[in-house]
Amino acid sequence: MSDVGGRGQDGVAATPPGHADIRTRRQRMNIRPVRASRGLRTILVATALLFVTSALVQPESLSRSSFFGMLPFAAVLAIIAVGQTLVVQQGGIDLSVPGMISISVVIVTHEPNGDNSKLLPAVLMAYGVALATGLLTGLIVSRLRMPAIVTTLGTNALLYAGVLGISGGTPRNTSPALHSIAADKPLGVPNAVFFAIAVTAVAGFIVKRSVAGRRFEAVGANAAAADAAGLRVVRHRFTAYVWASLLYCTAGVLLAGIVTAPSAFQGDPLLLPSVAAVVLGGTSLLGGKGSPTASAVAALFLSQLDQFVLTIGVNSAVKNLVEAGALALGVAVYSVDWRRLVGLVRPVRPAPRLS
Repeated sequence: MSDVGGRGQDGVAATPPGHADIRTRRQRMNIRPVRASRGLRTILVATALLFVTSALVQPESLSRSSFFGMLPFAAVLAIIAVGQTLVVQQGGIDLSVPGMISISVVIVTHEPNGDNSKLLPAVLMAYGVALATGLLTGLIVSRLRMPAIVTTLGTNALLYAGVLGISGGTPRNTSPALHSIAADKPLGVPNAVFFAIAVTAVAGFIVKRSVAGRRFEAVGANAAAADAAGLRVVRHRFTAYVWASLLYCTAGVLLAGIVTAPSAFQGDPLLLPSVAAVVLGGTSLLGGKGSPTASAVAALFLSQLDQFVLTIGVNSAVKNLVEAGALALGVAVYSVDWRRLVGLVRPVRPAPRLS
């Protein structure tokens, strides 16, 4: 017999009882050790290198005013990227981001018209529109099996019709209460950042650490196999669009509070960065596993990259080119089999001659 905590008959040290109890408890509770995905590790390194480069090449991009001016917009993009990640994990893509952001901004600025007492009904109205939009899109994509790119493009057009109907294309100032909720800095950091951290933490925990999240990823990776295993494919695809729409609305409400006089088309420049953040975070555009946390970090990376480019003094049109380049780089990093490519490029050495 082997001694507890000592050595067995074969002389190999036995597992300490405390470690065995912990392992057994983890197995019973279905808890897996936390491991950073490849995408999260890659984007963390890239973000750190970007900040170091910014400090060395253009320190003005990291000045206090520049940094804290960039953070709220990075937080908004992070929330949008988390929503886009959920959709992409189901093998889709959401082109309704600009319309959903814009109509949320318009509702919470035009309905209160600067009156704090009317802010809460306006916010509830915005979330009602977002919920209806998510239900409609999710139903068409999951039940009727319409392509996501066509469905969300049509949804975006409907949302912009609502934007024009409510606003007439003219902006209005945000209410003081909303500006205080989104942009105040009680701890030296804009409140929008705390909203983004909370959203990312909750989404990351559900997707990566819960049973429902693992089923969600399994459906996105292989819908046919998931259906054969008894998973509800339609439900998971449906809920992805609903939650994404609600997250876009949250980002739009915060954006309306950050920008004191937002335009009626405030969401226009946010579609490409939302997709780029998802790709840079390592989520495959074909669906499957993804990391909301990595997408949120990628949003910070893109926001600082824009800040760095604009601080250098280049034309603002270059910003779109930089974002497109970042998207292409992300696709290349995660999609190309670099080992095989290097093997093809490497010259073949001739076999030695036999004497």
